[in-house]
Amino acid sequence: MLYLDNAATTLKKPFSVYASLMKNTVFGGGNAGRGSHKQSMSAVRTIVDTQDLIAELFNISRPQNIIFTQNATYALNTAIFGTVRTGGHIVITSMEHNSVLRPAYMLGNYTVVNADKTGLVHAEDIENAIRDDTCLIVCTHASNVCGTIEPVCEIGNIAEKYGIPFLVDTAQTAGCLGIDAKEMKADMIAFSGHKGLMGPLGTGGLYVKNPELLKPLVVGGTGSNSESIVQPDFMPDKFHSGTMNTPSIAALGAGVRYVLKHGADAIGAYEKSLSTEFRDNLFNMKNVDVYGNLDSVATVAFNIGTLASEETFERLHGQASVRAGYHCAPLAHRTLGTSKRGAVRVSFGIFNNERDVKRITDLVYRISNEVKG
Repeated sequence: MLYLDNAATTLKKPFSVYASLMKNTVFGGGNAGRGSHKQSMSAVRTIVDTQDLIAELFNISRPQNIIFTQNATYALNTAIFGTVRTGGHIVITSMEHNSVLRPAYMLGNYTVVNADKTGLVHAEDIENAIRDDTCLIVCTHASNVCGTIEPVCEIGNIAEKYGIPFLVDTAQTAGCLGIDAKEMKADMIAFSGHKGLMGPLGTGGLYVKNPELLKPLVVGGTGSNSESIVQPDFMPDKFHSGTMNTPSIAALGAGVRYVLKHGADAIGAYEKSLSTEFRDNLFNMKNVDVYGNLDSVATVAFNIGTLASEETFERLHGQASVRAGYHCAPLAHRTLGTSKRGAVRVSFGIFNNERDVKRITDLVYRISNEVKG
């Protein structure tokens, strides 16, 4: 079947990722930090090696300030709940995923900066939303709904100007856009491991520039300072409580090596060439509405005629794996004008090709000719 849901996860991975996962499951198995024997120390080395690779990819000076989580959602929750004290004010955007919206809603004191109808956030609107009690600014690097790339470097400069921590959600961009922590002025970067970084499901992480300012979400056994009931305050142990998923972290490292070898920008450019061709094809069809900004990652959101997005999905079912609905981002759909029916999302990856563009184009074209405008 035609797979075009890479914004959810990359289905195909480089062979090295599968090989690393198998090797570290069958021949690894040590528990990092629990003992000084060979297997435990090998697991520690696995974690450190992957930290080093991600630090190279993101231009991070202190690899130990990268922590691993089971997904970007957990990383974002760690950053938000660990930063915001009682009553603190958060600035977020209307293009955020529920991994940001729901924590902000739970904390209660937040301002949503609305993007324009293409999903683009304007940095000056972020600045205008800052208050005396603002303690965190959060922005996605690119929308998971329509792919619009946000001006995170401009927003980072504003955050630095006001001395406010800045958290960037790179779930949709890590591995397919160049990410420079210093250029972004990012205090924290949350990333998904199983999308553009090509790692297995259940991997993600968080870079923390100033870990002394962040409270851990979970505390417990770290294998260090075990004689004390106090959680260690050094990195990464401060945030690495419990047994780490070292086989998957090793496989994530293999995925990052692949990205470093081929170049995130080059990968993204190839993927974007496919999405641009598909988007152009949609523009030439009747009864098709396309959403978002041309400056985007390789994600295209659209609807056909008056069909609900789920109905379009049903017509594609069995022929193409795409995503329809609200994509865990209700305010993004309100921004794009798709709150009533959601949208169909097609997202390309490095292992897609022009034949895939032709196949999905033909499928959408057939449906568009079958329905009324």
